[in-house]
Amino acid sequence: MSATQNLLQKAGRWKLWEAALWLLALASPFLLSTHALIINEIAIVALFALSLDLILGYAGIVSLGHAAFFGMGAYSAALFAKFVMPDPLVGLAVGMASATVLGALCSATIIRGTDLTRLMVTLGVGLILMELANKLDWLTGGADGLQGVVMGPLLGRFEFDLSGRVAAWYSLSVLLLLFVLARRFVNSPFGATLKAIRDNRLRAMAVGIPVTSRLSVVYTVAAAMAGASGALLAQTSGFASLEFFAFDRSADVMLVLVIGGTGWLYGGVVGAVVFKLLQDVISSITPQYWTFWIGLFLVVLVLVGRERLIRPWTWRWRGGGQ
Repeated sequence: MSATQNLLQKAGRWKLWEAALWLLALASPFLLSTHALIINEIAIVALFALSLDLILGYAGIVSLGHAAFFGMGAYSAALFAKFVMPDPLVGLAVGMASATVLGALCSATIIRGTDLTRLMVTLGVGLILMELANKLDWLTGGADGLQGVVMGPLLGRFEFDLSGRVAAWYSLSVLLLLFVLARRFVNSPFGATLKAIRDNRLRAMAVGIPVTSRLSVVYTVAAAMAGASGALLAQTSGFASLEFFAFDRSADVMLVLVIGGTGWLYGGVVGAVVFKLLQDVISSITPQYWTFWIGLFLVVLVLVGRERLIRPWTWRWRGGGQ
């Protein structure tokens, strides 16, 4: 076995603290039942950030239109529930499938060009889909959003309640499952080639790495995960709106990764927890100016350095490629 394979296997091994962390996360909707709704939101944002980190942190693809896949998954799951069948798991699969197809089609747009070109193309895709959703108001509800989405019981037994405990458990379970898959993905030889492409694309091509196909695959996988997060939000809120495609959503998830860090899977999780808690706490104190204080926090984070503020609590998390 080569040294590289040994390193990948070591990086892919689960630590005891990770198992304890995820068990605590899965139990949190019942331990903190009064905060189940925000736990659900954190899980969805964490999954969305995880999908962006796959292309940004591991493949070096900068995107400002990642909300296109989020919105596609949300509307697909909501429309499926409203007009076909309300089963949450089947709707989740439909949302992921539609986002996967969209990601495969859009992957051709990010293979060539500079980072600026990719920024404009990805942003344009999101804006086009938002306008389509607006114009097709007979199907999507237009500016009023798609309302009246009622989900059936999860696994045929667990009804979605107003407290949000079932929704939070559902979102956390999907997050954990896709996190495990993403972990296997980045700690494989395929993931190692992605990092090589991120660090130096020309050198990766020179040593025989099929850069085009690698980028297409990771972009499609990230789109599927973003679609899953959008589907979860539509299913647990019973609503889908044009805001799901908006630039603000793509910008917010980028801020989540600024807080948590790119190139390690827990960055999206940490960033989502910090971002949503800050948003919830500050907006309850000063509803009119909460964006100012979050902006100030981000400025301080960038000036002081994320490692100085966050690393004392998270430095052990960043073993291998996690």
